[in-house]
Amino acid sequence: MIIIGGNEDKSSDGIILRRVANLTLESSREPSLGVVTTASQEGQAAFRQYRQVFSEFGVAEVRDLTVETRAGTGDPKILDGIRRSACLFFSGGDQLRITSVLGGTLFHHVLLEEHHRGLVVAGTSAGASMMSDTMIVMGDGEESPTKNTVHMAPGMGLWIGAVIDQHFSQRGRIGRLLSALAQNPGILGVGIDEDTAIEVRPHKHRLTVWGTRTVTLLDGSRVTDTNASESRADRPLAITGVRLHVLPQGYDFDLNERNPSHSGSPRED
Repeated sequence: MIIIGGNEDKSSDGIILRRVANLTLESSREPSLGVVTTASQEGQAAFRQYRQVFSEFGVAEVRDLTVETRAGTGDPKILDGIRRSACLFFSGGDQLRITSVLGGTLFHHVLLEEHHRGLVVAGTSAGASMMSDTMIVMGDGEESPTKNTVHMAPGMGLWIGAVIDQHFSQRGRIGRLLSALAQNPGILGVGIDEDTAIEVRPHKHRLTVWGTRTVTLLDGSRVTDTNASESRADRPLAITGVRLHVLPQGYDFDLNERNPSHSGSPRED
């Protein structure tokens, strides 16, 4: 998975989208890339922009695999497009639109099936938030954490045991990520800045940072106390024992041991 915090550099200097293109071209699958703009209200414009970017990075075939309604999620052409792609890229917009249109459908089933077979799944902004099994839908990150600070819903379930927030530092969202963690101790809270991404390889238990800014990781595996169960919805939440890491490009994170390491330049393997 390539999970992007939004507002990624779309010029020829943009290392994140170039990385997505390289993974597509290096795949043992057919070197084509599908773009899904279901989250966006300007889907066609978003598709044209990403098609141009990925074409400039050498991807010869960029398909529009957007589905606008649940009735269209069983379209054989769309499902065949997923199966024939090396990468599926989800644009930004509204993550709840992704899950409400695609969640639990044949499209969703084929996506998960092909991901297990080697399909790279990439997403930016809303396309990042939907990756986890539980996702943040909305919330005021600038307030002290309360139950009302964050609203959550089921995600697409590509990454189990994490919750993702995007535009993280730019929109001051640490409060809502802490609120999510207080109500779901043990998960990994992932806050990704704009023009920054993480490359997640679950089978290698590794996360790698790409981009110009930072990723904030809130590790809840050692949480010792939270008052989420007894606190009123508008009262401050308590959470103790959270470990915080702020990682720029050049750092990895071991998802088993929950430890960061400095690897220098991101690895291409």
